[in-house]
Amino acid sequence: MGSGLAVAAPKPLPQEALLPALVSRQRQLANGLTLLSLPEFQQPGGSSVSVQLWYRVGGKHDPQGRAGFAHLFEHLMFKNTRFMAAEQFDRMTEDVGGSNNAFTTPDVTVFHCQVPANHLEAVLWAEAERMANLNVDQANFDSEREVVKEELRQRVFGDPYGPLFHAIPGFGYQRHPYRRPVVGELAELEAATLDEVRAFHARHYRPDNAVLIVSGRFDVSRLDAAVDHFFGSIRAPAAPLPRLDITEPARERDSVHRVAALQAPQPAAALIWQGPPLAHADGAALRVAAALLGQGESGRFNEGLIYRRRLAQSTGFELMLNADAGLIVAHAIAAGQARVTAESLAGALHREVQRLAQEPLLAEELAKAKAQLLTQALLARETAEGRALVLGESLLLRGDVQAAERELAATQMVGVVALQQVMQRWLLQAPRQTLLYESRKPGVMT
Repeated sequence: MGSGLAVAAPKPLPQEALLPALVSRQRQLANGLTLLSLPEFQQPGGSSVSVQLWYRVGGKHDPQGRAGFAHLFEHLMFKNTRFMAAEQFDRMTEDVGGSNNAFTTPDVTVFHCQVPANHLEAVLWAEAERMANLNVDQANFDSEREVVKEELRQRVFGDPYGPLFHAIPGFGYQRHPYRRPVVGELAELEAATLDEVRAFHARHYRPDNAVLIVSGRFDVSRLDAAVDHFFGSIRAPAAPLPRLDITEPARERDSVHRVAALQAPQPAAALIWQGPPLAHADGAALRVAAALLGQGESGRFNEGLIYRRRLAQSTGFELMLNADAGLIVAHAIAAGQARVTAESLAGALHREVQRLAQEPLLAEELAKAKAQLLTQALLARETAEGRALVLGESLLLRGDVQAAERELAATQMVGVVALQQVMQRWLLQAPRQTLLYESRKPGVMT
């Protein structure tokens, strides 16, 4: 992998080989709610519709000392409202052959469902109902707080390597609220009060802080009328939307941190670099680099650390790029053999990064990575729900509903020189945080 003479980058795929553009309609209600619609009358499967409600509230908006509030409301929104019983939303979607779910990120919380098209108006009513009339009482708060705490126990404390990945944002960010874990912290959830939770709800879950996305088979005029009817009467609060204006400072030096592994059978390591915001122009080249290093069995990390050197049992390279700032993370978990240390894993990861950034790169390897990314984009757009997710990320996290289209084209244009220049800028010439995860007492080395 990666040997041989440097050659010219392969020509980008012709425009007709790229994916069809997602042509959406956008309008805003008087109360500030944005409606983004993508009517698709010739879609495969023909008669389903995806409804998504994106709130501009994520982990970065959690109050200081109360990590996990946005994640808590991902769960609370499925409880009862003034006119809807607890879990009734599940019955309105799942019992008619549809599905629903939700997720919370550092920037947004998203509620999404897919139902037969003739159930669209019922789901719109239900989404408006839980926006306007959610019952945030002590019983609901207590029950869903326990659910979130149990999720935290399973995902973090129940996984031998959970504490390592849980710690990455806190070591990666210095000032930005992204450093707080989206899933929450046990002590902070325990200390939260009902009044604090209600205040958080009133501050963020409002029409002028939300984007409604509808994709699939529907009549445009009927959709507009239904949205106006169900959402138009919801008043936006008089208080202005809270603003979050925090700039993450640049790192000045490398540092090494030892993180105690209480249950892990083998050591692990993670390398953390500062990354750009999601909409940054270098994102396309970084995604190609991520595919080359960390994607599939033939990715360079797997090929080098698992199959060739037998140092690791698993590896990864993740772009954790958010709306305001990002992290770039490489990690490896040691194979079950003697004398593989966290330090040796960290060194091996960094050598693979250096190889890609500095040594000749075969055109075929670069073309394969681009084809993988194009295939991923195609798979993401195969359903009405997937297409709506693409639109939502483009608009809310990149600031432009057409951003995904431009990045897809930019990815196909990435050449060897541009790829290695971007890797030099963000990885080799930038300070790095190294996390060494093994059975030692926690501390810091600089």
